[in-house]
Amino acid sequence: MTSPPERIGDIPLSRFDDYFPGGRVYIDYGACRVAVTAPVAELKAALHRVYGAFAYLRRNDFSDFHVGIHSGRGLRRWLRPTARFSIDGVEPFEPYPRDSALPMFEWGVNWCFAQRFNQYVLLHAGALALGDRAVIMAATPGSGKSTLAAALMLRGWRLLSDEFGVLDPASGLLLPMLKPVALKNRSIDVIREFSAEAVLGPVFPETRKGDVAHLAPDAASADAVGRPARPALVLFPRYQAGAALELLPQPREQAFARLAFNSFNYALLGPVAFHAVADLAEGCPAYELRYGSLDEAVARIRTLLEHEEATS
Repeated sequence: MTSPPERIGDIPLSRFDDYFPGGRVYIDYGACRVAVTAPVAELKAALHRVYGAFAYLRRNDFSDFHVGIHSGRGLRRWLRPTARFSIDGVEPFEPYPRDSALPMFEWGVNWCFAQRFNQYVLLHAGALALGDRAVIMAATPGSGKSTLAAALMLRGWRLLSDEFGVLDPASGLLLPMLKPVALKNRSIDVIREFSAEAVLGPVFPETRKGDVAHLAPDAASADAVGRPARPALVLFPRYQAGAALELLPQPREQAFARLAFNSFNYALLGPVAFHAVADLAEGCPAYELRYGSLDEAVARIRTLLEHEEATS
């Protein structure tokens, strides 16, 4: 008798519908679970690859979000085929080309998190851990945050998220919100060249964010989606081509302001977010990290975290 699959990637793509009747896939991101109805063939193949390390869940008694990706209606099913994203039966976006169903799904799920997941403080930050000590990398788009998060994971760090630093205001811990790392434009080739172990999904050219590809989380990160980490270091990374690595210590009040600015729901949560972010800024050393070499940046971040552990 065949053993049941442990991971989504263990399932032959040809038998996707046998294991996910009706195209209903359950994904455990860590801080929440999502049920996605995905009958679109292009999305099935993409999910199989970039979510391959995630646990296969035959069913789920509770999901925080119920979303779907469906084909366009009417003539749109045949002429310039499109895909539609829905949450709880509502379609908040215009249809997207069907062959770009994965980027639409990823952006749609991010939108759901940012708009409706307000029991936690959501920092716009990458989060990774060594053991149970975490580094938070908060930055604006275009800073190289996702590329650096991808490189750290490929060097043995546990990826919690490249997009959402999920801060529990009650405990001060960071919860995983594990998703494929969205790489854009030149970053795709940078990561492909950085590690032969990088599992990349298809490249989607000329999306609204340029060329996009998704790096699959590794098995170690996927297996630890239920394991929080304690913040130990805050970084504000900024990539500059050809630049020498430079660390600039950030005063606590400056770190607080930058973390609050790089938050999806700080204003909405008010005092809860204020105290959570203030405690984070008070408890973690913070640096602006300017870098031009991924290898140098990865090595320096490990040294920083190990130094903080040794002196704490």
